[in-house]
Amino acid sequence: MEASKKLTTFNDLERWLNERRVTEVECLVPDLTGVARGKILPREKFTEDRGMRLPEAIVGMGVTGEFPDQGPYYDVISPNDRDMHLRPDPSTVRIVPWATDPTAQVIHDCFDRDGKIVPFAPRSVLRRVCELYDAEGLDPVVAPELEFYLVARNTDPNTLLKAPIGRSGRAETSRQSYSIDAVNEFDPLFEEIYEYCEKMELNVDTLIHEAGAGQMEINFFHAHPLGLADEVFFFKRTVREAALRHDMYATFMAKPIATEPGSAMHVHQSIVSKETGKNIFSNDDGTPSEAFMHYIGGLQRYIPAAMALVAPYVNSYRRLSRNTAAPINIEWGYDNRTVGIRSPISSPQARRIENRVIGADANPYVALAMTLACGYLGLKNKIMPKAEMKGDAYLAPFNLPRSQGEALDWLRRESDLHEVLGKDFITVYSEVKELEFEEFMKVISPWEREHLLLHV
Repeated sequence: MEASKKLTTFNDLERWLNERRVTEVECLVPDLTGVARGKILPREKFTEDRGMRLPEAIVGMGVTGEFPDQGPYYDVISPNDRDMHLRPDPSTVRIVPWATDPTAQVIHDCFDRDGKIVPFAPRSVLRRVCELYDAEGLDPVVAPELEFYLVARNTDPNTLLKAPIGRSGRAETSRQSYSIDAVNEFDPLFEEIYEYCEKMELNVDTLIHEAGAGQMEINFFHAHPLGLADEVFFFKRTVREAALRHDMYATFMAKPIATEPGSAMHVHQSIVSKETGKNIFSNDDGTPSEAFMHYIGGLQRYIPAAMALVAPYVNSYRRLSRNTAAPINIEWGYDNRTVGIRSPISSPQARRIENRVIGADANPYVALAMTLACGYLGLKNKIMPKAEMKGDAYLAPFNLPRSQGEALDWLRRESDLHEVLGKDFITVYSEVKELEFEEFMKVISPWEREHLLLHV
């Protein structure tokens, strides 16, 4: 176990900072988008304050930096712009490997002035769902697979993105699934990424080249959801920083290039009994258990209504279309990559379920909370799934929302999810996403000018 994961008290954190002669501390809070908000404090100030304050609306802000100006949002977040009190989680501390001076970064949890956790902060939501499992004597285990694109620097939003130049001096123009040579084109970048990850104690596993030109995937070792969400949060920040240092961008947009496949965050998940230490998805004789079926049933029942949480932007729905290597429904099957819910071939103790509908653009805390919440409801309500899809699920009907507006309507109507994830969170999240959708609708696209200008 990594040194930082053993830290549980502020005194432990202080010793860690002393050992590394840290002079500055980046105090981070993941917002709804997954962006790192917070303050950079001198070490002495961090030690003196043992935390900090920020306006509570900081974790309830849209991707454009705007806030709703009326409505149910302010039934949850005070219009008085009051502070929330932040407490560092010692287990999250990492060195900032690209900083010139010894600098640490530590994620903070959000509390109100009465000491109650802020329910709409993304980390709070995932913690809430994990506590539901804990109350049932269960430990969820997850392993994300995160896809992203490397693209050439692009400072003009009106210019199409394209693959970056590799060591050969050429950009990729064709799909290079699992190509070792295509990954080697960017060896200097990936060597630096792995160096950064090692210094930050991020448990990254396999790196592969995905289907798209310049599209990569990184896999994480399985672990507890909260710690892994922290690692994905750190990893996204790390990859973007490393790419900039190599004169390119790394993007986790769900569909950055129209002619290439979208990027997903597939999440493998299983549930372990605290009492027996065994995977509840398998019976003693190695066959799939009722719990396995109920978990899948919960995913099938609730994923469509929860899509706004894991397809959070208008761009997200461009990925979810036929023949783009992304699911269009919530069929399930063994070793079948055309379905939304896949069970890979494995030993009984490693039996797991892969949620394939989540986009790479999803906030990792919200994404893991969503999929675990759907599975939890399946376990509690003993929901049986549909029959296994043994053929091509792309030939089956489309049964996911087709747009952000439709997804938000479905989310607002699903009261079971509100109970598990928290009504305050659903209110803040929905209102912020509604604002983003309204802002997007003010923009006239090139398609509209091309096909409507002179034809309608």
